[in-house]
Amino acid sequence: MNPNIKARRNKILFTFLTIIFVFCILIFSITKTITHKRHIPSLNTAKLDLAVRGNILSADNFKIATSKKIYTASINTKSLDINKLDLFVNLFSIYSNMDKKDLKKLIKKDMKKRRGYLILSQKISSRTAKNLKFLARKLIQLKVFKPIKINGSNLVFGLDLIETGESRLYSYKDTLTPVVGYIRKKNNSSKKLRVNGEKGLEKYYNFELNNIKNGLLKGERDIGSNIIFNKNSKIILTKNGQTLKLNIPLKLQKNIEIILDKYKTKLEAKEIVACVMETKTGNIIAFASSNRFNPSSIKQNEINHLNVNAIEQSFEPGSVIKPITIALALDKNKVNQTEVISAYNFTKKNAKGLYKRGKIKIGRWTIGDDHQFDKHYLTLKDIIIHSSNIGTLQIAQRLSARNFLDGFHAFGFTKKTGIDLPYEKVGSLPTYYQLRAGESKGKDNVFKATSSYGQGMRATFIQVLKAYSVFNNDGYIVKPQIVKSTLRNKPLKVISKKAANIVKKLLIQTVEEGTGRNTIIPGLEIGGKTGTANKARGGRYKKKYISSFFGFVNDDQGHKYTIGVSVNEPIATGEHWYYYYASNSAVPVFKEVINTLVKFDYLKPSEVN
Repeated sequence: MNPNIKARRNKILFTFLTIIFVFCILIFSITKTITHKRHIPSLNTAKLDLAVRGNILSADNFKIATSKKIYTASINTKSLDINKLDLFVNLFSIYSNMDKKDLKKLIKKDMKKRRGYLILSQKISSRTAKNLKFLARKLIQLKVFKPIKINGSNLVFGLDLIETGESRLYSYKDTLTPVVGYIRKKNNSSKKLRVNGEKGLEKYYNFELNNIKNGLLKGERDIGSNIIFNKNSKIILTKNGQTLKLNIPLKLQKNIEIILDKYKTKLEAKEIVACVMETKTGNIIAFASSNRFNPSSIKQNEINHLNVNAIEQSFEPGSVIKPITIALALDKNKVNQTEVISAYNFTKKNAKGLYKRGKIKIGRWTIGDDHQFDKHYLTLKDIIIHSSNIGTLQIAQRLSARNFLDGFHAFGFTKKTGIDLPYEKVGSLPTYYQLRAGESKGKDNVFKATSSYGQGMRATFIQVLKAYSVFNNDGYIVKPQIVKSTLRNKPLKVISKKAANIVKKLLIQTVEEGTGRNTIIPGLEIGGKTGTANKARGGRYKKKYISSFFGFVNDDQGHKYTIGVSVNEPIATGEHWYYYYASNSAVPVFKEVINTLVKFDYLKPSEVN
């Protein structure tokens, strides 16, 4: 063979082999770079965007309860370069505000046990998570994390941040509790930390608040781990829970809570409750208790404050029931405004010109009045203003058992009011068979008698408040509502307009001349009735009382409110023993509530000449 041809072939072969060699080196270099310095996520992966529980807003748009995403920060300690441990600790501590010593101790302990995956924190806020994600990229550039071999591949595991749930924030701490309620954390099937309502509005509207849909971004990723948007990618938008807008403005609520706190201390009471409801709509614009708690940090001594006692506890309401009995008799034409009723006090006058307190016997029971009268006969006005048990029970006997029971049911007793809170109790009344005993023989009935003035029956605070809306609403009753609703609250007729207006006038006279005198505010129409009831326990009455005042207030601008105040166990001994009377406890609170409504322009008193 020609030597020149042979030399040319060798040269071509050498060049070809050289190209192959360079190509192999290039392929090897690329492969090594990818496997040693990059971890390419699998294709067609998904990024989950967690939805959060809905907010609870006051009527004036303050966030009473809101949810924030929380993140978990983790690392693989096997991938962390031990020589750059201090660098990582210093930087992570700056961004996360975690203590350096605790952080370093935690990491070293995990390194020693060679567990690998280590959770640094499960309470990372959204803002902190954003900053830590920026730090995570910097740490890769600084080579704080080194490759480790897994299943034959060299992978780098850096600082990882994953959405793992939500936290519930109560910006105004104990304001509006226990009505707003509280939550309890739970892990769902995907191991994400969620919350569920346990009490109050958080419980009642748990479905609406937790009606969420997590967002999803699914598709192929590029070399930088970013999802590629194309026809194969999938996007599901995040849907957070429904927002609840209350009828209660924060400013009004807070000021009424301050009033209750002051009087709880003064009266040494167990609890004071006050509620303000728009008479026409049933919208509750204030619902306050002196016993509150911070849902974010419930203390052991606040366990008894978790219940909304205004709906969850029934009690014998006492004399606040008398106007209801009178209203039922008026509605059935069993009594009129001009007749007089015996006071059963036919004895000689004492030194003050008063007869002994009247007493009447029904069966083997003797029932008396708490007040002495200067006359033998009482009008309807006397019975209400001076709160006569004897006068009320005599009128009640004129009602049949069926009319008596149906009438109380129509006023909402032994029924749930429909208020948007859980665990509502219904109270109790004597049965139809108890009420009709002796009726066929024309005998008086003791169950009818005691129930007529609020003993031997049980009701909740909210039931009495709802019942009193009838007297200020032409005989119609409304359902109490805390959360704004697009549905119209349709009033239901309970008694005639005539009967309702007669009782309304009597309640106004009670304020002007009777036990409610301390609530008078010139330029406003105010009516109401006091009630001071013994608390029963173990079948016997104790020297402990619930003092109440229920009524209404109107101005000539069309603003009409039904208001209730109840003081549980005011001081009844010692120097201030008289505080247990509703006129000395519930009435002053009632007046301060009205003054607050005036202060914030919910009421506009007319000018008085």
